[in-house]
Amino acid sequence: MSKKPVVLVTRKLPAAVETRLRQNYEPRLNQHDEVYTSDQLVEYAAGAEAIIPCHTEKLTAPVIARLPDTIRAITSFSVGFDHIDLTAAKSRGIIVTNTPDVLSDATAEVAMLLLLGAARRAHEGEAEIRTNSWRDWSATYQLGLQVTGKRLGIIGMGRVGQIMARRARGFDMQIHYYNRNKLPTELECGAVYHASVESLLPHSEFLSIHCPATPDTYHLLDAERIALLPDNAVVVNTARGSVVDDEALIAALQSGRLFAAGLDVFNNEPAIHPTYRKLKNTFLLPHIGSATRETRDAMGFRALDNLDAIMAGREPRDRLV
Repeated sequence: MSKKPVVLVTRKLPAAVETRLRQNYEPRLNQHDEVYTSDQLVEYAAGAEAIIPCHTEKLTAPVIARLPDTIRAITSFSVGFDHIDLTAAKSRGIIVTNTPDVLSDATAEVAMLLLLGAARRAHEGEAEIRTNSWRDWSATYQLGLQVTGKRLGIIGMGRVGQIMARRARGFDMQIHYYNRNKLPTELECGAVYHASVESLLPHSEFLSIHCPATPDTYHLLDAERIALLPDNAVVVNTARGSVVDDEALIAALQSGRLFAAGLDVFNNEPAIHPTYRKLKNTFLLPHIGSATRETRDAMGFRALDNLDAIMAGREPRDRLV
């Protein structure tokens, strides 16, 4: 019997995924679900042929340079790949894949949750119920913003952005979007295209961010662009924290320039900017955009599909480099 390929799995994955993994591979599992340091990643990768990382592992150029020559593939569990230096991987001849498509619905669901929760101040009401501090009904009590019929601006009209637009149409929202390329008419479904972020923002009573984290999108939403949003706009981010300039967003929330923000992703997770926790007009979630049982299983299976293809000498479906 031939020896199974050794695969380093950097985080604890769903049971169904780990069960399938054991069928064809010899996995090195992370039983305690800790975040490995760079030195641990390199150490535990010794003799392995592949690594299945999550977004919490930073496979930078220096780390990739230290990986053993046995590593043939990095099949990421996530759709985002800003945690992997693709250029460094390519220079080492390491194939890198991600898991697109399978988490789009779940992420769009959380984006709508954040939009509604931020607009209707849901976290404040929930806190009053849990702390037994709700005193009485009032005609002016905890007034939020109505979502129905408002204008939604979407930055990044890819898979998640398009699903978010479909969900928002259920609230009769008018969709405006910025994307690197204009979508075909049949995919726009009546949405209004803007050739620049600056053109989009003045129309965005609600703004939902769905673009990837790249050098070009770093702090894309900064003070200058926030100033282009309508007064009392609501900002939602389920993409990556680095797309938002924390100081600029916090200043706009503190001043009342923005009504609220709904955030599932942050810079320096989980050590987020502490001021976010102090603001009443923030609706915050701990990066759970893809956190459904169905989606996390699907992400793992997609990563394993890519790994199976690589080990069999076939082209993987989701190859990045």
